[in-house]
Amino acid sequence: MKKKTLAIRPYVWLLPSVILMVSMILIPIISVFKISFSEVGRSGHIRGLNGIENYLDIFKDRVFWHTLQNTFVWTIVVVGVSTVIGFILAMVLNQRFHGRKFVRAVVIFPWATALVIQSVIWKYIINADYGSLNVFLRKIGLIDGFINWTKTAGSMFGWECWIGIFVTFPFVTFCVLSGLQSIDTALYESSAIDGASFWQRLFKITLPLVSPSLTVSTVLNIIYVFNSFPIVWTISKGAPADQTHTLVTYLYQLSFTDGKGGHAAAVSVIGFVILALCASIYMIISLRREES
Repeated sequence: MKKKTLAIRPYVWLLPSVILMVSMILIPIISVFKISFSEVGRSGHIRGLNGIENYLDIFKDRVFWHTLQNTFVWTIVVVGVSTVIGFILAMVLNQRFHGRKFVRAVVIFPWATALVIQSVIWKYIINADYGSLNVFLRKIGLIDGFINWTKTAGSMFGWECWIGIFVTFPFVTFCVLSGLQSIDTALYESSAIDGASFWQRLFKITLPLVSPSLTVSTVLNIIYVFNSFPIVWTISKGAPADQTHTLVTYLYQLSFTDGKGGHAAAVSVIGFVILALCASIYMIISLRREES
């Protein structure tokens, strides 16, 4: 009897977590899949199943394909650039210098602040009429008049990507920094004695040993950035003419502005499938590299 109790005890401790995951994750996912195959009224009432009509309507919409392209560009640019910047900054912060603790505190600030607050601040900075960027450049004499920094859809989207990079690279920095601090300094000392250059130490010691940290930060960043809502919605709301939407802001507009809950659910399912495939492929490739 005592052995049976000991065998069951781990499952009893895990039960609350399993219940929470089922109720907060699995059931909502199933509900979204069901809604995506249903006809939904503007009030949110599910009238019944309509097969794949919602998906067909989405695939016929040019805005969806442009939004899908924006989402891939947004994710690749923000994750890629923030990873490079974060890695370089982590290398710098891993060195000993005066004021290192203060610099670390400053670096983490953009990531620790709410995205909505960051977006509102940057929207004020790049404002064409009273933005602080124009005021600063005019005071130092670089420009004569105020510049409209978001004149085109491309420039608007470019600023959104920059804000995404700005709030993302601190996370990468501290993930990589944790990996760097776990590396035994004796490896660098012995390689220096053997005459290894900086680049040899980087590619033969640093990168292989911090790859687990980079994998974690990259996968989490792909998920976070792909699903990021506040930056794009606060800066542009998809304007001009729905050219700066990402999948998350597009489905939000479909659901809460256009009253197309079924179509929004279909977009959500498409995003879920894409994200699951990308994350799985990246994890498989990374694990194979580690095994080899």
